[in-house]
Amino acid sequence: MTFHQTKLANGLVVIAELNPAVHSVALGFFVRTGSRDETAAVSGVSHFLEHMVFKGSEKYSTGDVNRIFDEVGAINNAATGEEGTLFYCAVLPEYLPQVFELFANILRPALRQEDFGMEKKVILEEIGMYDDQPSFTAYENLMQTHFAGHPLGQSVLGSKESITALSCDQMRAYHRDRYLAGNFTLAIAGNSAWSQIVSLAEQHCGHWPSGTCGRATHEAKPSGGLKVITRPKSQQEHIMQMTPAPSAQNHLRFAAEILSVIVGDHSGSRLFWELVDPGLAEAADLDFSEYDGSGSYLTYLSCEPEAVSENLARIQAIYADVNLHGIRDEELDQAKNKVASRVVLRSERPMGRLSSLGGNWVYRQEYRSVDDDLTTLRGITSRDVRELLDAYPLGATTTVAVGPLESLS
Repeated sequence: MTFHQTKLANGLVVIAELNPAVHSVALGFFVRTGSRDETAAVSGVSHFLEHMVFKGSEKYSTGDVNRIFDEVGAINNAATGEEGTLFYCAVLPEYLPQVFELFANILRPALRQEDFGMEKKVILEEIGMYDDQPSFTAYENLMQTHFAGHPLGQSVLGSKESITALSCDQMRAYHRDRYLAGNFTLAIAGNSAWSQIVSLAEQHCGHWPSGTCGRATHEAKPSGGLKVITRPKSQQEHIMQMTPAPSAQNHLRFAAEILSVIVGDHSGSRLFWELVDPGLAEAADLDFSEYDGSGSYLTYLSCEPEAVSENLARIQAIYADVNLHGIRDEELDQAKNKVASRVVLRSERPMGRLSSLGGNWVYRQEYRSVDDDLTTLRGITSRDVRELLDAYPLGATTTVAVGPLESLS
């Protein structure tokens, strides 16, 4: 595999990891804009705009967009989060020019008023659908409570109120301000030629307006808290807890990923053997998330309401033991094997490499090959985990519960 990079005159960054031995190519436009970049007046606009891109441009209608992707057999989609919006597809190499031109064109969407009104109904239905899911409700409220006063606390979907009030003109202004060439990273992985990629980028993206966008990236200092949302008809209690962890720029992020596997992976972890395997909880996980300037550990527990108190005590006992004594060597070796397998298996598909390729560049302006990741992984020691725990111990700074319970005491 070979890595290439360049920057167009308007500021668009183009990167590629090319491999002639594979039989597909993946394309991703990473836009550095998400809910943390919104104001309260346009809460949810990034996600709404993601939908509107597929409604077409002045050249392509909604039907054209769907038809062309389907005709070439592309696997395509998009996703919006707190920090970015990604538009992506995987396709046979011979169809890369066609899907490239289509994506580049619809990323300057028409944003027709009639499409906006129809899609607003879809977004409102989506918000209602997710509101019915206890785990989503817990996550939304956890982020808002834990990151209160910080941009990361802003909802990706927005609220029914904010979406209802949002105007098409506000969306057009947001697109004009945030979808600047310098706020994009174009990443391509798989079977293609670098000269072709550069030519496509210059032809179809070289006219995009230049410019970049600022972002406040100070580390969040959450004060924490407890929020209980009572839903009497729920059969289980869903509890999420969050505490600070390393940011996307912190070298301790590698140890944090390993620690989350050791303590809270969905199989073979301490939480699994202590709570899930004996049937004390349906789910008990620990996840690590890295953000621009901040990070978090997220604990998720789902169990019968009457078992909540004892299960939370078990989790806190596990965390206290890890914070005090660290991890065992055999746990570290097992976690390394798990993560190495995931890295390698994911890398065998261009689509699997796209997220890592683009993410590393967006957050750190660095290229990391599979070998780089494996070398870093092999080099992690229990001392690294100890350094991590001293700086970012496991805990429960913020807790949100959704279910039949009226309190957790």
